[in-house]
Parts: sequence; C-alpha cells; structure tokens
Amino acid sequence: MLNVALYVCPQTICSSLSMAQDAFSLANRLADKPRFHLQRFSLDGQPVQLEFAQVQVDGGLELAERADLLILPATGSAISRTLEGNAGLLPWLARRQQLVASLCSSAFLLAAAGLLDGRQATTHWALAETFARHFPRVHLRSDLLLTEDGSLFCSGGAQAGLDLCLHLIARHGGEWLAQQVASAMVVERQRGPQSRFAPLLPASDDKTLGPLLDWLRRHHAEPVDLAGLAEQAHCSPRTLLRRFKAATGLTPNDYLQRLRIANAQQALARSGDSLERIAAAVGYADRATFAKLFKQLCGETPGAFRKRMQGNGTAPPAA
Repeated sequence: MLNVALYVCPQTICSSLSMAQDAFSLANRLADKPRFHLQRFSLDGQPVQLEFAQVQVDGGLELAERADLLILPATGSAISRTLEGNAGLLPWLARRQQLVASLCSSAFLLAAAGLLDGRQATTHWALAETFARHFPRVHLRSDLLLTEDGSLFCSGGAQAGLDLCLHLIARHGGEWLAQQVASAMVVERQRGPQSRFAPLLPASDDKTLGPLLDWLRRHHAEPVDLAGLAEQAHCSPRTLLRRFKAATGLTPNDYLQRLRIANAQQALARSGDSLERIAAAVGYADRATFAKLFKQLCGETPGAFRKRMQGNGTAPPAA
C-alpha cells in the first residue's frame, strides 16, 4: 500500500485538497483491495483554518517523512503570501527524497525549495510568466497539463490536478484503476496539452495601441505587414515593434497570427464550413499552413477542436 500525505496550510485551496483526497479514496473503493493510505499533515501538526473550514490533520512533518508520496494541493495565486507563509516548510522540503507532487500553484513551493532546478515542471498557464521570472533554472512547460521528472510531479490549472492524481493512481494501481476512477468522476483520462485552454490573445492595458488593435481585428484576414501597421499607428516600424512587444509580449506578426487563429476557433465551433473555407476567411492561402499553425498554438488539430467544441456545446469567446 502506498502511503500518501497531503499537505495542508492556510493558503491551501479547499477544492484542490478535497479533489485529491476524493480521487485516491475512490480508487481504494474501486480496487480489489485498498491501494493508498491517505493522511493529512501540516507544518506544526495542528489543525489548519482554511477559507471555508477548519481542516483536521493526522500529524506534522514527522508523519510526512514516513510517506511514500507527498502531495501539495494548490495554494492560489497570491504567490508572495504563500512563499512567506510556508518559509518553514522549504528547508524540510528541499531534503525530500520520496515522490513529491504539486497541484497547480504549489509548483512555486517546489521551485522555491530548489527541487525543480534543472527539471521539467508546469503550473497554471496564467502563472507561467511569474514562475519563469522567479525560477529561470526550471524548465517550465506551461503548455502541458502535467509533468513527471524523476520523483517530481507537477500539474497545471485547477482540474489538471485531477489529471495528475489519475496519473499517480495509474502509476501505482494500474491504468485500469485510473480509468475506473476517471469514469466514476466523469472526466477524460487523456485531455491533451494545457495550451488548449490558454487564451490565444494577451490582454493589454496600453490605450495608445487600442485603435491599432481594433483595426487589426477588422482587417486580420487581409495582407498585413509591419510597414502598413506602423502607418496605421503613425510611428516608425522600429517604434511600433518596441511598443507592441512591451504592451502584449508579442511581435505584431505573432499577434496577427493568434488573432486569425482565434477567429478560426469561432468559425470551427459555430459553423460546418470546410477547413479550406475557414482558412481563407481568416487570411491563410492554404489549409496546410493554417492547420500547422492552429495545432502549434492550440495544442490540437482544427478537426479535434471542432469536435470538442461542438460536442460539448461551447464556443470560445469572440476575439
């Protein structure tokens, strides 16, 4: 039986903790015999007050040291507060040699402890820029739902924590058991990359670029070059490049391609038009170029995207 210890601190997200506990508990009920022994621990072994409830624990760090697998549920987006509040955990965590898994934002705790230096890791796509800035020695893969590097596991956004729990259940209880848990929880086992869920277009609060971005939204399907955009923005191409990159993190051409693909997503989700027709409508001369860029940016083919969107009755927001 695998001993699993779930870490609880004041910043722990209730839903992340309960999701992990539910997944492993359900695995025990569905297996031919219990496969996982679950316990909760805190820094000092005392109950922890979370946002919605006080959580009882089974012990402190001494208990966790005897576990085979440590799981750190998500701790939210207040990264500085989480790191400060768990400063006492980091030296202890740095010495761990058992399996350690972080759900979503708790990857920051693993990285702050130095465990992820030179390793692959992931976290929520919205936290990727902050993570990369703080921990440049970590090979961040924010496009992935989960990563496994040696004894260290990380997952992306909230529901990706369940993907990681299912991965760990499969690793220690078999794929059949993981599939049974996934079916009982009404989720897919393999959901593809996290990039499928990240917005294509970055937000920008640079009001001086607003008119140009509006113009691009209206003319994205037309031939557009840097000189023409600079003329629209009433500045030199060099100045536009600098301002655009500072405001959006992208070059004008990268932004244009993402804008075209975002509009293609709308058409794929809401119409039955052929890929050739959709590609032409958003500005691409041939289907192959369109399909290659779509998969690169969205993490799946146009056909797979259409099937997923039309299958669940949803559509992405308008670009």
